[in-house]
Amino acid sequence: MVQYQERSKRRSTGAKIHSAHKKRKSRMGRDPIETKIGEERKKIVRTQGGNIKIKAYSIDMINVTDAKKNTTQKVSIKGLEENKASVDYQRRSILTKGAIVETELGKVRITSRPGQHGHINGVLLE
Repeated sequence: MVQYQERSKRRSTGAKIHSAHKKRKSRMGRDPIETKIGEERKKIVRTQGGNIKIKAYSIDMINVTDAKKNTTQKVSIKGLEENKASVDYQRRSILTKGAIVETELGKVRITSRPGQHGHINGVLLE
């Protein structure tokens, strides 16, 4: 179901705010993209102002940065270790920012937003 991104119809005092116009299509939100581990599947979506977002529905590679060696390389994702965003996301193996995944190099924390950016960046954990 679509979320409507408008302010409350009440002031902090409880008084009703009378709107100057009806609902606008531009204020409508989209459903969240729940990125999973699997064969790469992306979609390009037009946003306001003619800009684009690349949404990743499933992805199997991650750009890993090693802070000690100051290098970045692309490696495959083996599985999800933990996702503190939601217990449900952990159970369903959904990738979000802050999730920890297992790769060929070791454990990596995701630093990008896969549903918004279309790719996954991460930093290697000690």
